[in-house]
Amino acid sequence: MSRIKIKNFGPIRDGFVENDGWMDVKKVTVLIGDQGSGKSTVAKLISLFTWLEKNIIRNSVSTEQLNAVVFKNLCFQQELIEYFTPNTFLKFEGDSYDFEYIESEQSFVLKKNENNNNCYVLPKIQYVSAARNLLTILYNISLQNIVDKNGNIIDMSSNIPFMVKELNKEYMKALQELAKDGFALPINDTSVFFQEHSAFIVTQGKRVSMSAASSGIQSITPLLLVSHFLSEKVRENIFDKIQYIDNNLKNRIEDELSKVSGELSDKFKQLYSFGKGILSIEEDVSLLESILKQFIPSSFINIVEEPEQNLFPNSQQKVINSLIEYNNAIKENKLIISTHSPYILSALNNSILAEEAFEKTGRSIDSYGSEKRVAFCDVSAYLLEDGNIYNIKDDETRLIKAEAIDNCSDEINSDFDSLLDLIPDNED
Repeated sequence: MSRIKIKNFGPIRDGFVENDGWMDVKKVTVLIGDQGSGKSTVAKLISLFTWLEKNIIRNSVSTEQLNAVVFKNLCFQQELIEYFTPNTFLKFEGDSYDFEYIESEQSFVLKKNENNNNCYVLPKIQYVSAARNLLTILYNISLQNIVDKNGNIIDMSSNIPFMVKELNKEYMKALQELAKDGFALPINDTSVFFQEHSAFIVTQGKRVSMSAASSGIQSITPLLLVSHFLSEKVRENIFDKIQYIDNNLKNRIEDELSKVSGELSDKFKQLYSFGKGILSIEEDVSLLESILKQFIPSSFINIVEEPEQNLFPNSQQKVINSLIEYNNAIKENKLIISTHSPYILSALNNSILAEEAFEKTGRSIDSYGSEKRVAFCDVSAYLLEDGNIYNIKDDETRLIKAEAIDNCSDEINSDFDSLLDLIPDNED
C-alpha cells in the first residue's frame, strides 16, 4: 500500500490532521470537498509519484538525473507549478520507491524501498480529467484542417490540457475496440457506437451523434469506455501485450534481455514478430515473463475527477458501481476519486455495506454481486476543508461517516428552515 504526505502546497496547508500527516492510498480512495479545496491537487500528486515510480522501474527515468528541477518541470506539465510555497513539503512512499521534496532546500530525494518484498506490479496509470467533455470537440478538430487568412494551418488543440490529450489517445483506442458493435452505458438504455470514423449513441431506439448527446452522456462515455478498456487490457496475457508496444519500449526490453542472455533477447525478437507460439521451453517462458513484467503493465490505477459530472443521482450510483467492477477485476488495481457529490459517498457506502453483509451472512442482493462490493479496510475516504484533510471513515459503523454526507446539505436545510419561519402560520 502506498501513502502520501502533503503540506503547504496549493490550497493544502497543514494537510492530513492524523497519522503524522500520512494519507493511505488504498484499493479505493475517495476525496470530497468544496471546489478549490485541493482534491485534484492530491489526485494529481498521487498520479505524478506513481508515474515516477513506474518509470524508474521501467528504466524510462534515470534516478541520477532526477532532481528538484526535473520534478518541478513534471509538476508544470500537471498544471501544479503555481502551487509551490516556501514551506512546501511533499513525501510519497510507494511499493518500490520513496520520494521527498522540500522547497526550502530545493531538495528532491528518492530511495529504494527495502521493505517492498517484491510486491510491486507495474500499473497502467490513467488520469480521467473533469475536462473529458472536451474529447468530443477534440475529436471533431482532429478531422478538420482550420486555415487562417494567410493559408497557415491552425493547431486548435494546442491549448487543450495535457491530461485531456493523453486521455484522448486511450479514448480513441477504446472507441475503435469496444464500440464497433455498441458499448452499453449503465444509464437510459443507451449504447455508444463507433462506425465509419464517427461516434454516436443509440438511446431508446434513436440515433444521435456524440457531439449532440447530453452533457451527462458526453461525460460518462470516455470515463467508462477508457476505464473498461484499460481494465481489460492489463488482464491480457503478457505475451499477447507485446504486439502492441511501441519501438522505444521494445528496444529497452531488448537491452534488458541482452544483459541476461543473448539467446533470450533473440527469443523476444521472435516473440514480437511471430507471437507466443514460438515459446516451447517452460524455463524461457518463466524468465521472459518475469522480465517483461518490469516493462508491461499488469494492473490499472484509475484516477477519476468528478464521476458525477452532469449526472442525476441514481446515474451516479450506476457509474460508481461500474468503476468498482473494473477496479475489482485485478487485486492490485486502484481507484482514486475526487468528487463534490455526497451521492458518490452514499453509492460507495452501499458497496461497503454489501461486502459487510456478505461477510457476516453469506447473503447478497442481485445488484451487488462480488464484482461490485468493496471491503471497508480497502477504502480510504478524506474530506478536504480550509487547507486541512480529515478522515471520514467511521470504525464503529464501518462506513463513511454519515455526517460527511449529510453536512453537505445542512446549510441549504438551515436556510430553508429560516425562510419557512418568516411565513406566518395559515389562519383559518
